[in-house]
Amino acid sequence: MVKVYVDERERASKVPKYLASMGVTVIYKQLELGDYIPGEGYIIERKRVDDLAKSTFEGRLFDQIKRLKSSDKRVILLVEGNINYLRRITSKYKAVEAALITAIVLYEIPTLYTVNAQHSAEVIKYIAEKLQKDHDKGPSLPTYRKVSKPKGIDFREWQLYILSSFPGIGPKIAEKLLIKFGSLIDVFKASPAELSRVEGINEEKAWLIRKILTTRYSLKSSTTDLSKYLKSVNSDGE
Repeated sequence: MVKVYVDERERASKVPKYLASMGVTVIYKQLELGDYIPGEGYIIERKRVDDLAKSTFEGRLFDQIKRLKSSDKRVILLVEGNINYLRRITSKYKAVEAALITAIVLYEIPTLYTVNAQHSAEVIKYIAEKLQKDHDKGPSLPTYRKVSKPKGIDFREWQLYILSSFPGIGPKIAEKLLIKFGSLIDVFKASPAELSRVEGINEEKAWLIRKILTTRYSLKSSTTDLSKYLKSVNSDGE
């Protein structure tokens, strides 16, 4: 089943409705960055042509681009509408075109163009299908840079180090968890549903964290195929 995380602010858009009608599971969340998450490690920022012009003139576009690029996600810019419409709505259309060129060339953000909301939904669905299909074939969770083991008693560094030792949890996600819940013990007490509300934590990661915390320790070491485990984890009844 293909699923896409959608920012709450996109509820007013027709795109999520089209996605749902196409059989995509739409999950609304308060995303810190971007409008859509089609797969692990990716963000889609959707801009209608009129909004693209407005955000360019108000100086918001480059702030958004800088914040998107500073994240650990791969960013895709999706421009919706007829780009030639710029010439009809503003005499400064060249400034908007220059902003797009800057985003593509200097910030290396791949940019896709769609004609309307339905087309946008089709493109987002296709991206999600490709990412999630490849995700199922390969390792279920990407490798993240781990925090180095603290040398002294720095509680913050130890908290980040402990959380970062979990599969698929890097320093940035670890910090988001600690900011959200306040302490390690509160992170560990959180339910999978509560954990999955944090950006960067999908249902699989949430259930895996819970499984690691609740599985009884055994003297006999055992290795589980992570990809096979994640496919069945939601049927464990926990």
